[in-house]
This record gives sequence, structure tokens and C-alpha cells, in this order.
Amino acid sequence: MRVHLGTLAGAAALTGALSFVLLAAAIGTDFWYIIDTERLENRGPAAQDRPGATNSSQLEPLSSHSGLWRTCRVRSPCTPLMNPFWQENVTVSDSSRQLLTMHGTFVILLPLSLILMVFGGMTGFLSFLLRAYLLLLLTGTLFLFGAMVTLAGISVYIAYSAAAFHEALCLLEERALLDQVDIRFGWSLALGWISFASELLTGAAFLAGARVLSLRRGRDQAI
Repeated sequence: MRVHLGTLAGAAALTGALSFVLLAAAIGTDFWYIIDTERLENRGPAAQDRPGATNSSQLEPLSSHSGLWRTCRVRSPCTPLMNPFWQENVTVSDSSRQLLTMHGTFVILLPLSLILMVFGGMTGFLSFLLRAYLLLLLTGTLFLFGAMVTLAGISVYIAYSAAAFHEALCLLEERALLDQVDIRFGWSLALGWISFASELLTGAAFLAGARVLSLRRGRDQAI
């Protein structure tokens, strides 16, 4: 089946734009990590009826959702996370310092992937316009590298979330409360995964375009 360069150009433009928009939306939203305490809150009225139960009302606002930059509670304003790039003047434990390092890693990697997509979009437009084989090859490689950067950022975030959960588990005295709390990744992380897949498809489209152009030039030279 013969594939035309115009078709590949349209596919690359569509998947590239989709990847950029989804990753930008993922970075800018605050639903990467969700803590739902609804089941714990539903126990509040019954617990409040017991003598001496004075802290049940404090459980109500515990539900929260977090992004890369801040965490938000249901009835409270969002608060920024600790700046991971100012560790020198802060006295923290080794485990907390490791969390800050991981935080600083993924807040660099994910925006870096956006920057790579911008450069890839510019070189990709020129490569299809000029029908330049090397430029198509370079753009495809750039998008594949950007996809790997996105994958690394998402993977570090997942490891960071697991380490933060383990740290909180060690500090929590009443661990049985966690059975009543739903902790899960949110739709912002799902957008990041879809963006990663779109980046891969974009890189594959550019490499396929380079292959088609190479075969076409080979046929022209043979004639």
C-alpha cells in the first residue's frame, strides 16, 4: 500500500498538536493525585454522637487533589508545594530531601517535553514543506526523544507518589484510617499517558515520511 507524504504530514500534525495540548493540560491541572476521604467523612455523624468525639468535624475537609505545583482541598484554597530547588536553606530528613529531588526532576522533565515538541513542530513543518529527508529524520528522532522524556517524567512522578505515600504511612499513627481513604491517580496523569502515546505516533509518522521520501528518491534515480 502506497502512503503519500501529505497523509503522513496530516497525521503527524494531528498527533503532534494533540500531544502538545494534552501534556500542557496535564501540567496545568491539579488532578494527578486524588485523596478521597468520603467514606471516612460518612463515619463522622456516628462518631460525633459518641462521648468525647471532638475531632470528627476536622475530618470533613481532608479530601484533596494535587498537581505538579500545588495541592487543593475541597473547601480550602490551593497551597503550593515546597519549592524543590531551594533545599539548601531548609533542614529536612534524607527521605524528604529525596522526595524534593524527585519533585524537582519531574517538574523539569515534563515542561522540557513541551519545549521539545515546540521545536519538533517547527522543524516538522519545514521538513514536509521542503521535503528534506534529514530534517524529517531529525524531527522524528526529536519527537521520539521527547516521548522518552515524557515517559521518564511520568515514571518519576509515580515513584514520587509511592515514596510520599510510604513516608506518610511511617508518620501516621492510626494506620487503620487508611482503609477508609481512597487514594488514586487522577485524570491529569491519564492525559500525560495519552500525550506520551501521541508523541510516539508523531515520531513514527515523521520517520515513516523520511522512509517514503527515501524510497521515492531511489525510484526516481533508478528511472
